[in-house]
Amino acid sequence: MFDVIRIPAFKDNYIWLLHKGAAAVVVDPGDARPVLEVLEREGLSLAAILVTHHHADHQGGVASLLAHFPAEVYGPATESITGITQPLHGGETICLAALDAEFQVLAVPGHTLGHLAYYGSGCLFCGDTLFGAGCGRLFEGTPAQMHGSLTRLAALPDQTAVYCAHEYTEANLRFALAVEPGNRHLQRRVAEVALARAKGRATVPFSMALEKATNPFLRCSEPEIVASAQGRMARAHDALQVFAVLREWKNVF
Repeated sequence: MFDVIRIPAFKDNYIWLLHKGAAAVVVDPGDARPVLEVLEREGLSLAAILVTHHHADHQGGVASLLAHFPAEVYGPATESITGITQPLHGGETICLAALDAEFQVLAVPGHTLGHLAYYGSGCLFCGDTLFGAGCGRLFEGTPAQMHGSLTRLAALPDQTAVYCAHEYTEANLRFALAVEPGNRHLQRRVAEVALARAKGRATVPFSMALEKATNPFLRCSEPEIVASAQGRMARAHDALQVFAVLREWKNVF
């Protein structure tokens, strides 16, 4: 098993550095500087870069990292990302020799059309698709695409450790509580996250089981959530319609 280092970047991004021995793999390096600092501090050599999608805060540091290390770069084949050496579509299994680990590549369109997630060794690196108690905005994809992507991720084992790319959990929980105020698991998570953030602690990673119990975007068939959605749009009956209402509601919450 590899170790994972959380690297804060920008306002609320997380870059993930995976390492085993002296070799490392970085996920979504939007900024090279903090990654290079950690590599130097830990005495690590960068062997590979995993990119989930084309937004600058996820891949803006790739070129600078490649100036220091001859790393392989894995990323969406259908998106414009400079430096990719291993273009992916989803459905592949990649072997990262530096970590002695295999990852399944999952196509998760919605936030962007070519968005990918990487799942291996019980860990999910999902970029801006699934967040703590939330999901990404639909900048390019459709509600049906994002709902399908989230359903795909929710099918992973409950114990999966979810490493998303932003610290959005506390804000997302405020929305989740407005949607499903009677959820006791959600009420408990709100209190736990508030305490963690007050102490300056991160809320990521989290388990898939916790998401399925508290994330409204994964719970679109729950009666209280359906009722909340119908309060905003009466024709929201099936899970996809409920999801679409929730996503629009969250945009203005």
